[in-house]
Amino acid sequence: MSIGQRIRTLRRLSPTWRATALAEVAAQWHDPFRVLIACLLSLRTKDETTGPAAARLFALADTPEAMRRLSPRAIERAIYPVGFYRTKARVLRDVSRDLIARYGGSVPDDIDALLTLKGVGRKTANLVVTQGFNKPGICVDVHVHRISNRWGYITTPTPEKSEFALRAKLPKQYWIEYNDLLVSFGQHLCRPISPVCSTCPVRKYCRQIGVTIRR
Repeated sequence: MSIGQRIRTLRRLSPTWRATALAEVAAQWHDPFRVLIACLLSLRTKDETTGPAAARLFALADTPEAMRRLSPRAIERAIYPVGFYRTKARVLRDVSRDLIARYGGSVPDDIDALLTLKGVGRKTANLVVTQGFNKPGICVDVHVHRISNRWGYITTPTPEKSEFALRAKLPKQYWIEYNDLLVSFGQHLCRPISPVCSTCPVRKYCRQIGVTIRR
């Protein structure tokens, strides 16, 4: 099964899986700023916490200007209990300040420009480009890194190296959806420990690299 066939198979099944918090934000608002803020909130935080926290925060502020007007304490109260919520409250205000000062209050659609913002790494920058602007990018989180290597599609030691390996190998037509599909797949079936191989739709074409226990 080619990578395209695997992606098309996951695409058919994805509506039966719960959408990720970031995909829901992108689908509901189509706003790069909200996608950026939700991405920053999601770091080291589960989807079931990220989604409600983002909604509470956006009810108070949904632009860089409005975010800067909020006190750190107000942001902390809105986003609790996301991981590192006090640090993230400061980061959100700093990012909003930089967007106002350097980009006229708009979120840049360029990965290199996004990487200059405080707290923004390659994962977040790629997500903003793909989810916020619908432009090609490859966001690699732990799910994408694990599954791409588990399949044997790439052989890489870190998510950052996986991103560049996928940029060199994955057809560009699949870049935008690759993260969302594999994150949902990883949350529901291809889990880190004891993946549900017995009902996996692409199990015949998976090399199961690193899998020692399966269901």
